[in-house]
Amino acid sequence: MRTALLLAAAACASAPRLRPERTHLQPLLLEAIRFPTVAGNDQARLDQQQWLLRTAASLGLAARDAGPVTEIELPGPPGAPVLGLVVHGDVQPVDEKQWTVPPFAGVVRDGAVYGRGAADDKGPLVQALLAMHALRDLKRTHALRLLVGSDEESGSRDVKTYLASHAPPAYSLVLDSEFPAVVGEKAWDGLAVLPANLDPGSGKPWVIEEVDAGLAPSIVPDRARITLRWREGTPAWEPLEQRLRARTPAPGTTLEIEDRGPLLDVVVHGRAAHAGVNVEGGRNALVSLAQIVAGELPDCALADVVAFAAHAGADLKGAALGLDKIAAPGWRGWTVNVATLKKEPGLNGKLALVINLRRPPPLTATESKERLYAEVRKFSPRLEPGEIYFGDEPLVFDRNAKIVRRLMDDYQRATGEHPPPAISGGGTYAKRIPNAIAYGMWFPGKPYTGHDVDEKIEVADLERGLDVLVETLRDLASGPPLQDPFLP
Repeated sequence: MRTALLLAAAACASAPRLRPERTHLQPLLLEAIRFPTVAGNDQARLDQQQWLLRTAASLGLAARDAGPVTEIELPGPPGAPVLGLVVHGDVQPVDEKQWTVPPFAGVVRDGAVYGRGAADDKGPLVQALLAMHALRDLKRTHALRLLVGSDEESGSRDVKTYLASHAPPAYSLVLDSEFPAVVGEKAWDGLAVLPANLDPGSGKPWVIEEVDAGLAPSIVPDRARITLRWREGTPAWEPLEQRLRARTPAPGTTLEIEDRGPLLDVVVHGRAAHAGVNVEGGRNALVSLAQIVAGELPDCALADVVAFAAHAGADLKGAALGLDKIAAPGWRGWTVNVATLKKEPGLNGKLALVINLRRPPPLTATESKERLYAEVRKFSPRLEPGEIYFGDEPLVFDRNAKIVRRLMDDYQRATGEHPPPAISGGGTYAKRIPNAIAYGMWFPGKPYTGHDVDEKIEVADLERGLDVLVETLRDLASGPPLQDPFLP
């Protein structure tokens, strides 16, 4: 039996390559970007879903409204197992003032498509549609079903709702990470740090009027602001301004100070990046600001919160929090993003510092929470730890599993390259859907632009990724169904 399967797989691998229709890639991606599908914009989600239904039909694919998930299908023989493709159509929020192009216009410049979602995850969405279109005339042993989710960036409740009334595919590829096969995804932890009280404190002739930094936990903050108010009498900001300007901002960040009479704005600009996949590519404005104002804030709990931002952000691997030695081999350690300091809707509008951590084995969510809470309390008795989310665990695959080895072979055949399996700091739907593994669509060694200002994808990579996906689906969807694909 094994010999027959190997022969069938070999025959499939040697079949002529399919040539996908590349000319539709760029126009379809530009259309998809123009739907501002940020959390809370229900109309944009509905408009995009209708566009998906129309676009699928124009490509000869069946499409169904499945509530928060849209199903797009290329049927197989009667009773054929379903091979799933999973993407999400929602995107991270933006600060439009920081972009050099309108984030939801869809712009082509210097061989790249710019716009929120270009890389994460509307590029892969369009690649999946065209890959399925390319396989229409191929004799298939599987049905292909594309699942397009709608709130992956804000909780993934869509998948839970969908699975309550729909059976999952037999096995799925989640197109929301990096090539080749992703054999490990770190857990997603969200630590909140709150001031025990909002007493203005003492020791300075000014108070903290307002703090506002960052967009979302999964984005390295590219702007952070502290506004100070002079307590009484005629403001005399010049000595403070001189001291602040004498301090050197962290590399890649810039300081801006504005005197507004009784108010003084201290602003740091940095560079956004994906907190789990490319935190090294970001320049954290909040950490830089906290370092610049150190020792210049009144003695109060909120000043301790700002100081904790500088403490936790002293490195990206959690050494300051005692985490750098607690990681399983091969997982590249922890990833720490000091993300936001503002009023948090998830904490009843309370002002809070939010730190996003990507956790490798072996700590569990409970152990991580206990350890981080202890670090907060140890730093200052005026700080209160809180939870944004500690409901995740790392996802681990056997590197010798059938599906992993098959995907590695498919990628090598399509590209001529043989990189090692990937470990990702970014969580995907693979944690939410049974028998699913992340596969692409970002190429190894390239800086990831998802969640970044001026998010983009190079047209050449868009086309190359489509070719890889078509080759992979040609192999899997026309070959013998895999038995126990996640076992060796």
